Amino acid sequence: MALLERPSGPERAKDLAKRISDGRHNIFAQHGSAAQARLFEPSIQGLRGLAALSVLLVHLYDMPLTAGFLPQVPSWFDAIIGTFGRGVEVFFMISGYLIPASLVRHQLVSKFFLDRCLRILPVFVILHLALFVVGPLVGYKFFRGIDALEYVKIFLANLFFLPDILNLPLGQQNAWTLTYEWIFYLWFAAAFYFATRSRLVTALLVVAGVVTVLWFPISAYFLIGFALRAIDLRIGARGISGLLLSVACLALMYMLLEYVHPFLGLLPGLILFSTVLNPASSFAQLMSRATPQFVGKISYSLYLVHPFALYPLQVIGARLVSQGYSPWMVWPMFAIVGLLTSVIASTITYELIEVRLRNAIAALLGTHDRKIAAEVQSAAAGDMRDHARS
Repeated sequence: MALLERPSGPERAKDLAKRISDGRHNIFAQHGSAAQARLFEPSIQGLRGLAALSVLLVHLYDMPLTAGFLPQVPSWFDAIIGTFGRGVEVFFMISGYLIPASLVRHQLVSKFFLDRCLRILPVFVILHLALFVVGPLVGYKFFRGIDALEYVKIFLANLFFLPDILNLPLGQQNAWTLTYEWIFYLWFAAAFYFATRSRLVTALLVVAGVVTVLWFPISAYFLIGFALRAIDLRIGARGISGLLLSVACLALMYMLLEYVHPFLGLLPGLILFSTVLNPASSFAQLMSRATPQFVGKISYSLYLVHPFALYPLQVIGARLVSQGYSPWMVWPMFAIVGLLTSVIASTITYELIEVRLRNAIAALLGTHDRKIAAEVQSAAAGDMRDHARS
């Protein structure tokens, strides 16, 4: 429980807040530009939407392939589509940029984790419960033939983001990335807490971070956002050439991640993200338009919900092909209907769970948390209004 509360009382908390504001406690406070101080950056939200959409697109390809109704496509097309799943590393870059600032803003580690739980758990837990209720009834994947003990083991492992670590079946198709996210939250919170308390523990945490990156190379993408939060690197890639540079970096990062080695994609990822952080760059302006903003707003729901929306369509597509319908007719219909269904389902999930249920939970936890939520929403609305006028 040592990480959940500062043990030093109100006076020390006030002193800590003062040192943060003075820039002596944390390197992130040394870079107090207006862009970094904002709670909402439209280009980052747009990039988040692009990442979620790319994962959706690869599943519109992979799920028909698994079900046997994907028509024969050229090898180059297969190679390109195969890279789209690397949108998850884009999420890691965004977390590396936003999480340190969130922790500094909350000051207390307990408040930081409360915010993370309110952000991550409502959608995840509801989908988790739905999966483990409906899954056995429809014979979904690993539910076929498992006994009660195995069911409980898989249920608990997935609930606590541990299936990969315990070598148990994964429930929600995309939830494996949340294991990386929570490990990063825990690691950074511990580093934040012990940075001014114990050099030994801080050094051990740094060593643990290095070992983790070497053992799980994709976790290095958290460092891109982390580095760009700490240094003032904002590439102003303007015009069509600047837009092409950002797109080329995104494509190169995806290709290197998928087919060569994650470490080689770090440089194009760094360049890409630095253009996203510069409001004057063409790619940042593109990501700040209405459609990317909408997809970015529902991106977390879209990322988790779309496999649920696509699964019934996958079953229907496989049956249609088995009855003699051409894959060239079934697959495009699956992609079109699947895209629309995923967006609609994610929008509903966002409104009902991410907004209404989350606000209701925050209200039950106290007025302080409601006030924080209101401030964040107000800041976001103000940024959106400013962008609309520009």
